[in-house]
Amino acid sequence: MESNPRGIPKAPFVEDVDEYMKGDTPDAALRKFSETASKYKFMENSKLQQRAALEHKIPEIEKTLAIVEHLCDSQDSSEPVKTLFEVNDTLYAHATIPPTDTVNLWLGANVMLEYKLDEAEKLLSGKLSSAKTSLKDAIDDLEFLRDQITTMEVNIARVYNWDVKQRRLAREASA
Repeated sequence: MESNPRGIPKAPFVEDVDEYMKGDTPDAALRKFSETASKYKFMENSKLQQRAALEHKIPEIEKTLAIVEHLCDSQDSSEPVKTLFEVNDTLYAHATIPPTDTVNLWLGANVMLEYKLDEAEKLLSGKLSSAKTSLKDAIDDLEFLRDQITTMEVNIARVYNWDVKQRRLAREASA
C-alpha cells in the first residue's frame, strides 16, 4: 500500500464500484470506509495539535536564540548588558547581566542546564531547524490527510449511491 514519506497510508479510490462490491456487502464496505475516514480525521486532529504546538514553540526558540546571539556579541565588552526579561506573558522585569560566557536554558520537564554561549547557540539553532522541519512536515501531512479524507468521503458516497441504485433496480425487477 502506498503511503506518504512519514508512513501515513494513502486512501484507495474505488474506480469501479460494481467490481469492488463483488466481494463485499454495501454495509460492510460503508463501515470499513467510515472507519478509515475516522482514523484519518483522528490523525488530522493530532497533526493540528502538533502544528499549533510548533507554531507556539518556534517563536520562543527564535527569541531565545536572538538573546543568546546578543550575549555572544556583547561578550567582548566589559560593560554589563541592561535588558528587560519576560517573567510572564505580560510581565517584564529590568535586569543587568554582567559579562558572561555561559547561559542557562530551560530544556523542559523542569530541567535547566548551563551552556557555554557558543554551545547554547548551536543547540538552539539545531532545535530551531528541527522545529521548522517538523512544522513543514506537519503542514504537508495535514494537506495529505485532507486529500485522503476527501477520497474516503467520495468512496462512501459512491458506495451508498451504488447501494441505492441496486435496491431501486431490485424493487423495479420485483414489481
